[in-house]
Amino acid sequence: MKVKNLSMKLKVKPLIFILLVVLIAEVPLSFCYLNSHLLHRTSTDKVYLTTQENWFNQTLDHFSPYDHRQFQQRYYEYLDYFRFPDGPIFLKICGESSCNGIVNDYLSVLAKKFGAAIVSPEHRYYGRSSPFKSHTTGNLRYLSSKQTLFDLAAFRQFYQDSLNRKLNRSNVENPWFVFGVSYSGALSAWFRLKFPHLTCGSLASSGVVLAVYNFTEFDQQIGVSAGPECKAALQEVTQLVEERLNSNRKALKSTFGASELTIDGDFLYFLADAAVIAIQYGNPDKLCSPLVEAKKSGQDLVDAYASYVKDYFFGSFGFSIQTYNQEHLKDTASGSSDRLWWFQVCSEVAYFQVAPANDSIRSSKVNTRYHLDLCKNVFGDGVYPKVDETNLYYGGTKIAGSKIVFTNGSQDPWRRASKQTSSPGMPSYVVTCNNCGHGSDLRGCPQSPLSIEGDEKRCSSPDAVKKVRQQVTEHIDLWLSECQDAARGWSSA
Repeated sequence: MKVKNLSMKLKVKPLIFILLVVLIAEVPLSFCYLNSHLLHRTSTDKVYLTTQENWFNQTLDHFSPYDHRQFQQRYYEYLDYFRFPDGPIFLKICGESSCNGIVNDYLSVLAKKFGAAIVSPEHRYYGRSSPFKSHTTGNLRYLSSKQTLFDLAAFRQFYQDSLNRKLNRSNVENPWFVFGVSYSGALSAWFRLKFPHLTCGSLASSGVVLAVYNFTEFDQQIGVSAGPECKAALQEVTQLVEERLNSNRKALKSTFGASELTIDGDFLYFLADAAVIAIQYGNPDKLCSPLVEAKKSGQDLVDAYASYVKDYFFGSFGFSIQTYNQEHLKDTASGSSDRLWWFQVCSEVAYFQVAPANDSIRSSKVNTRYHLDLCKNVFGDGVYPKVDETNLYYGGTKIAGSKIVFTNGSQDPWRRASKQTSSPGMPSYVVTCNNCGHGSDLRGCPQSPLSIEGDEKRCSSPDAVKKVRQQVTEHIDLWLSECQDAARGWSSA
């Protein structure tokens, strides 16, 4: 266990050398963002603004008046664009995977424009920020979005206080703005909802704020985004796969490099997810063009789909078949993000991607029972998603937070779990990117390997991405200005 004693002194690494120069000269510097859990896999450090680790002591249980244990949480800071001393601070939320640095996506462009610092704490339990060495079900009881939001609030205060000490000032608040994509997009919206006094606003890119028990709309959106020809080809693949599972199970799984998936439901879920990735991230042609062509020319559709899986799903995206193996998910010692995310799915948000009753693409065997059996097999009795409780706590798509921008890609199946309509009275706004995928506004295209600074020109609809980004920038500019005006009013009062 890496739980630390309360008496341990917080360790804060010094800011970059240029801050010292600024303080001495007293002259301000000018300034010239799974499957919901996609991991960025790349061999070059150029995709990161920084990989320099920093650490601070985080509270293990924010809701207990008796448990004062702490653990070390990793975070990153990037200050090259920061307009000292009063520039904004952009809090980039790391989501459900190891956070190995601050990625050089479109947020770096925004930071440069606004003279902002970027800080990014790693999500509790993931990567190197786990309170425990062993991820038994009992040890995972502190893994939740509610605990994570308090982590973000505590980190925000810690960082602001440390900055004030270095600038030899007190009771000064820089304007903060929060960013996140997918699950971390939901966290971004929820943070603004629960801690409106700690941020000027938030961007929830593809933010999945609605916990869904039976998420049939997910599969339905895949069909719409794929188009009728591709949808029909995918449905035929599913039918053929189900037939061959009965006649020659071993050979079929070997064709897909999935022999280790002894549970047929795991195999069928993996096959459905492989198709999702191309649609979800705005690259339907990678899947549909070869599949439709194979159908027209009378080729074996299962072989054509297997080629796509090996070349694109395993190749370009770098997914591992282990992700879908329940024996792997049961491993409590590996520190696998897969086990951690499934615990959050099985205990809090569900998002069960089940087959619709009619006109489904995925196998009907990927149903509610499959998911519940997985949760029980991997985590034991008593672990099940409290979807109604989650939506009561946050509001679901009726979230009553103000100054939140929700961005959604029209091709993205996850948009069905995001806020769909604007609430000008709060205000919060929904901006839809036509013909865009999951998180395109921050991540750009293609998303794997990562496009540096979120290059919109390589998206299927570059003008749509550019338009969404312009609207996002306008909201950030307005809300940061309102925040700064309010701060000046307080200081003069």
